[in-house]
Amino acid sequence: MIGEKMKNIQENLAVLEEDEMEIDLKEIFLFLRHSWKAIFMAILIGAVCFGGYYTFLVTPSYEAVAEIYITNTDSMITFSDLQLSAALTDDYAQIIKSRTVMKRVIEKLGLDLDYKELRKLVEVVNPDSTHVIQIKVICDDVALSRNIANALLNISIEQIYQVIGSSEPTIIDVAEADAVEDVSPSLLKYLIIGALLGAALVCVVVIVRMMMNTTIQTEEDINRYLGIPVLSAVPYYREKR
Repeated sequence: MIGEKMKNIQENLAVLEEDEMEIDLKEIFLFLRHSWKAIFMAILIGAVCFGGYYTFLVTPSYEAVAEIYITNTDSMITFSDLQLSAALTDDYAQIIKSRTVMKRVIEKLGLDLDYKELRKLVEVVNPDSTHVIQIKVICDDVALSRNIANALLNISIEQIYQVIGSSEPTIIDVAEADAVEDVSPSLLKYLIIGALLGAALVCVVVIVRMMMNTTIQTEEDINRYLGIPVLSAVPYYREKR
């Protein structure tokens, strides 16, 4: 009898190892709730770490915008002129970010940058269904972003006229100091990201530890994994001091 019981137990364990692990969502939830202190501490630590990173390592970013309008400046504008202007917007954007224009801006402002580094600070945008080109400059200094945007505006207009040979684009807006926007990510965003990452990391560790734990802890585990009935149980008693 004992030999048959041991054989059944071994067969049950072998089947258990071969089968895929069954995930009980309720059991995972209870296990996570039991580990709420560790999760809460991870949220605080993650938020503090990301808050410190934001405070000491993240530099502010400021965006200056200058706009030009691309069309014929003659008093009479035909439909073909408008179609041509729409077709040239991509060409104008390429000229604005050309190496020649970037180098002229660097020389004019005396920047300690090469044209590749300056190009990374510049974004040329053409809003849908418009003949407007926006020159956006993002850097860590308000005055510098404004100066670069305006220098790009003036130099690119000259370069566009030299290359294309049509009438010069019309200036809509120059970059001004009071119009420069702070586009730095907010501290709250960093705190939320840090808290979520900390909580997620601890939850993953807790779930992995739970799934890797193959010890039998309850009467139900004996029935489920060994397939034998429980005859009796001795309750755990912790003596009070």
